[in-house]
Amino acid sequence: MSNSALDLLALWQRVADVLAPQDCFVCGANAGGQAVCEHCVAELPRRPATACPRCALPGLAGAECAACQRTPPAFDATRALYDFAFPVDAMVHALKYRHQLALASFFADALIALARDFGGDADLVLPMPLHPLRLAERGFNQAVEIARPYARARGLPLALALVAKVRNAEPQAGLDRAARLRNPRGAFGCDTALHGKRVIVVDDVMTTGATLDELARCLKLRGAAWVGNLVVARTPAPY
Repeated sequence: MSNSALDLLALWQRVADVLAPQDCFVCGANAGGQAVCEHCVAELPRRPATACPRCALPGLAGAECAACQRTPPAFDATRALYDFAFPVDAMVHALKYRHQLALASFFADALIALARDFGGDADLVLPMPLHPLRLAERGFNQAVEIARPYARARGLPLALALVAKVRNAEPQAGLDRAARLRNPRGAFGCDTALHGKRVIVVDDVMTTGATLDELARCLKLRGAAWVGNLVVARTPAPY
C-alpha cells in the first residue's frame, strides 16, 4: 500500500474514532459503537435528585437552597446530569479540546432522557454562546453540539443567533471564586425582544453559575419570562 494510501487510512481511522468510537471512553472495553459502555454509564456520578431546583447545588429534599432564597439568581431553574468529577470531567475536556464529538451525542441523549419535561412549555433552546475569537480557536461550540439533538427531540427551535458573546472574557478555569463571579459581567448582547418567552439554556459545565446568571440577566432584560439551565455537569461546592 502506498504512503499516501496509508496516510488516508490513518486519517479515516482518526475521523472514525472521533465520530463513532468502538471502545468505551472510560474503560476501553468494546462499547458497541457507543461512546460509553453500559457498565460505565451506570457508574457515572449522577447529580442527586434532591439538589436545589434553582442552582443544582445540594439542597434539602429538592427545596431551594438557602443561598438561592437569600440572593436569587437571574435564572429560574437548573437541571444537571452529573457532578463535575472523574470521569465526567475528562469526558467534557475530551469533547471541548480534543473534538471527541461522539461524547456530545452521548451527553445529548442523556439530557433528553433526563429532561423531556424541563421548562414545561418552553419556547426555544439556546446553547451557551462563544465569543467569535474563541469559536475560531476551538472550531466548534460544544454547547451547540449538545443542544441540537435535545432541541430536535423536544421539537423546539434552536436559537443560534439570538445572543452574541460581545466580550471575550477570560476563561473561567483557573480563576478564583471572586474573579469567576466578576468575569462574565457585560459579556452578552441580545437585540431580539423576548416578551414572555421561556428559554432553555444548554451548557456543558456550571461552576459558580456566574456566566449562566449573566446570560439569564441579559435574556430577562429583553423580556424573557423564564430562563432555565440544562447542564451536563455541576461542580460540587466548594469551587
